[in-house]
Amino acid sequence: MRATRKRLCSALLAAYLLFSLYAAYSVFLRPRRSSASRGGPRPPRLGRERSSLGNEEWNPWEGDEKNEQIASQQRYETNLQMLKNLKSQQEQTDLKVQIWGKAAIGLYLWQHILEGLLEPADVTAQWREGSIKGGKTHFSFITGPAVVPGYFSVEADNVVLVLNGREEAKITYATQWLHYAQTLIQTRKLRHVAIVLLGSEQCNNEWIHPYLKRHGGFVELLFVVYDSTWVNEEDIFQWPLGVATYRNFPIVEPNWSMLRSPRSYLCNFLGTVYKNSSRENLMEVLKQDGLDKLCWIAAREQWQPQETNESFRIYQDALLQSDLTLCPVGVNTECYRIYEACSYGSVPVVEDVMTPGKCGNSSIYHSAPLQLLKTMGAPFIFIKNWEELPAVLEKEKNMSLQEKIQRRKKLIEWYRYFKAQMRHKFINILENSFLPNYKG
Repeated sequence: MRATRKRLCSALLAAYLLFSLYAAYSVFLRPRRSSASRGGPRPPRLGRERSSLGNEEWNPWEGDEKNEQIASQQRYETNLQMLKNLKSQQEQTDLKVQIWGKAAIGLYLWQHILEGLLEPADVTAQWREGSIKGGKTHFSFITGPAVVPGYFSVEADNVVLVLNGREEAKITYATQWLHYAQTLIQTRKLRHVAIVLLGSEQCNNEWIHPYLKRHGGFVELLFVVYDSTWVNEEDIFQWPLGVATYRNFPIVEPNWSMLRSPRSYLCNFLGTVYKNSSRENLMEVLKQDGLDKLCWIAAREQWQPQETNESFRIYQDALLQSDLTLCPVGVNTECYRIYEACSYGSVPVVEDVMTPGKCGNSSIYHSAPLQLLKTMGAPFIFIKNWEELPAVLEKEKNMSLQEKIQRRKKLIEWYRYFKAQMRHKFINILENSFLPNYKG
């Protein structure tokens, strides 16, 4: 009986051991079935791997979670590709323009009109550069003595070349740059060229004719300073003279005092009085009835191209401390003083007469001279003869401070508007001309 019981216990123990071995084999050693044997493909594991074998827990929603993760990944990749395609299309439709500033008016274009910055800030640096985006156009700008034909990187297919054509020596230098640009066009390193030209004060600009596309050349657009009769608003446009950036005239930010403080002088004139010019008449008129005592007057007999720090400070103070700035004609009616007075809220009193030369004839062009400024509604005081000045100053004496404050605000706001409009016009003309099928 005892032996039978012993055999039974041994049999049960052996069965338990066999079952345990089978269970261990099934869990640890038995090969897993392929996905094909389970009736279909199984998505790859995206979840976190367990660190120890045999410790995985069954999750009845695991398949749905994995499918959602896969779908989310696919959506992300699709959106990423769409963004890449959109950026690629944007780059293809945007315009890249490099501006070569080889005349001081390039600084007026870049800093005052386009509102770009330059590095380094040092105005005496051999090389200065900057970049901005306006409209659909990416602009880069280079200037300085180190910018020499063939010794810098041409970074765009489209170039705006800023040149000085006022006198023979400047024209010779300008033609060197035009020949360089023409070579780049011929070798297909450039596609489009526009010129911003500080032209002759008598509008003798015939030297540039052969380079214009309308005359068989390669220059598609010309922006020219002064009232040229060539201006047609198709491929030749008038451009403002601006402030004297060659004398480092700054960008002036209006403040409370500039707008609202009383000013010590009714008017100012600091400049050269040429022999047999209307400026001599102006000096005579100012001496009548002691008007020169009411204005800040500093006349000199010879023009000085460069200002000392002291003379420049005095000039800025005169603009800031005067309600009016007298702007007699020089070689041309348009002068830097007009724009510099606007910067300080001092109303320009402009001698509205044509000067000798080939500039716009006022009998044909009814807004000449200063067609551009008049078309833009400049809030100046225009006079035909300096004999009208005493009446202007008498009216000025009777104006209240509040009236003068409102006039200053109007002038400064107009000048800001003027520069913004010139910026918009410049960019729009380039995009309409240089971008294929673009209608701005």
